[in-house]
Amino acid sequence: MNSRIAKPSILVLTSTYPRWEGDVEPPFVHELSRRLAEQFDVHVLAPHAPGSRKHETLDGVFVHRFRYAPDRFEKLAYQGGVLANLRKSFWVVGLIPIFLIAQSVAAFRLMTRRQIRIIHAHWLFPQGLVAILVKALLGHNVKVLCTSHGGDLYGLRGAFFGAIKKMVAARCDHLTVVSRSMREDLLKLGVAEEKISVIPMGVDLQHRFVPTKTPAPAQSLLFVGRLVEKKGLRYLLEAMPKIIERFPDSHLTVVGDGPERTNLEKLTHHLGVQGRVEFLGALPNEELPLLYQQAGIVVFPSVVGKDGDREGFGLVLVEAMGCGCALVVTNLLSMEDIVKNEETGIVVDQRNAPQLVDAVLRLRNNPKLRLEFAEKALRHVRKYFDWQIIVREYAVILGLAAKGS
Repeated sequence: MNSRIAKPSILVLTSTYPRWEGDVEPPFVHELSRRLAEQFDVHVLAPHAPGSRKHETLDGVFVHRFRYAPDRFEKLAYQGGVLANLRKSFWVVGLIPIFLIAQSVAAFRLMTRRQIRIIHAHWLFPQGLVAILVKALLGHNVKVLCTSHGGDLYGLRGAFFGAIKKMVAARCDHLTVVSRSMREDLLKLGVAEEKISVIPMGVDLQHRFVPTKTPAPAQSLLFVGRLVEKKGLRYLLEAMPKIIERFPDSHLTVVGDGPERTNLEKLTHHLGVQGRVEFLGALPNEELPLLYQQAGIVVFPSVVGKDGDREGFGLVLVEAMGCGCALVVTNLLSMEDIVKNEETGIVVDQRNAPQLVDAVLRLRNNPKLRLEFAEKALRHVRKYFDWQIIVREYAVILGLAAKGS
């Protein structure tokens, strides 16, 4: 008689997760979770949002959403994330302790009722802090893996958050970061080298983000990202007049939303390029492949923000490369894992519109170079960033945690 072997259970703590089917929220935590569900019973604990269900099953993942305020006050998570919402509305700071308590209580109940002993927390704060609090309550047989995505490491500054990050990192059993540059910054916090693994989030490069047989027209430029300072869109907009002067058929599509949108739209009018720049707003993830496939050149002009915030890993770069796009990016350390200058794209200095102009014009003038970069980029991302590869690495770490719990 065959008996079904029970899969180990894990609890995923996150503040970003699809609120409903077709949501525009970044889906990477769900994409990882649903793939891990083949080997684990995956329970995700995410914040509730107006219109979302408290409990549901998505692609084999058990999703639980905790309440931390009445609907109209649930403003801490989603629509840009915790950090962006704290900057946007000061009163939201008052929700932090309530949020922490609510997620901690919900996590404790889930783990005791379902006998879960492994936590995968996304972001050092607030989820990493919740994880170590729950671990302290349940005992040392609970294992905690924490993944830092960048905003938590770079955007949370000051002595208070510095102490929180060090405490969480010290008490986690293992940490993953999404780029090698982030690993170096964790080492500077005093985290033991053997506790850190570099594993980026993945992209479906086999079925979704794939190239077409026909190259896209070079005049179609594309930007994808949150409309916040660290994405650097203003420098691409400042480059557009010179690009249009040389190639009047050039057109830039901007995908994304955020607090800077109004100012950026005003800037296009000030520069006189409003007829050549189209703001589409935030779009569901399933609509992005077609936009990449229709773009001849994709530009990611990211910068280190004035507050020190920066990209931890450019997932949208991988998506674009998977679709066969030619890329122009800036020289952030986190981008070095993805784009190699003059091999898989062109790398320019941050906050430098003239260099963006030169790079775009060079690609427009040289179809052979665009194709060469695109082909090398596709091979590179398929080798290192496909979800099949990423999930295997996470499954090993979580599998070891399951044996040790």
